[in-house]
Amino acid sequence: MQFVPPLKPARLVARYKRFLADIVTPEGETLTIHCANTGAMTGCATPGDTVWYSTSSSTTRKYPHSWELTNTQQGHWICVNTLRANQLVQEALTRQIIPELSGYSHCRAEVKYGTEKSRIDFLLQAEDRANCYIEVKSVTLLQNGKGYFPDAVTVRGQKHLRELAVLAAEGHRAVLLFAVLHTGIEDVSPARHIDAHYAELLVQAQRCGVDVLAYQATLSPEQMWLSHPLPLIADAGLSSS
Repeated sequence: MQFVPPLKPARLVARYKRFLADIVTPEGETLTIHCANTGAMTGCATPGDTVWYSTSSSTTRKYPHSWELTNTQQGHWICVNTLRANQLVQEALTRQIIPELSGYSHCRAEVKYGTEKSRIDFLLQAEDRANCYIEVKSVTLLQNGKGYFPDAVTVRGQKHLRELAVLAAEGHRAVLLFAVLHTGIEDVSPARHIDAHYAELLVQAQRCGVDVLAYQATLSPEQMWLSHPLPLIADAGLSSS
């Protein structure tokens, strides 16, 4: 995925009201930009970090600039725009660069499924294979050298795990794919210390047959892509697929 037009850098002043952030450009201009990430963004929004932002050509947007990347003062790159996770995964599925998810002839996005009125991020299909349902989660939380998901209690994420477990029990292939959008993360664990119920549901989902994968993104102001798998750290039964 390439950024067109190219991203521009600025210094982060503060993030506030969840959807907004103030930045200062190299020319000294203060801008208010949109933040598509509604999560806690722990460690991703420290004042003084370098923000890389895109600019929309739309004339109707109140805030035409969007926060895309953070380059932290520790040298890590983070994609804070959570909308990019699905775009990266879709690109990877189309190019079939994730071996565990290759070999399917059709890919559909945002397909309704389940008894809890969910929408699966991607549905892969092929004539000679069971349907493959993929739920994508963006991982940006780095604590004590470890990567975690989620960064806040996620009722929606809990629902998705229940839905995936039912699909697996019914004979479909169900996959939870962690798109790791923080270059400092080298492995992924469920954040039991943040959302114990989610962590337990994840263990239960794996026992029902849900595959769990984690893929790291290579990030730069010019382009980004899912590049390589990361290990999943055992947590009461969690293991790599």
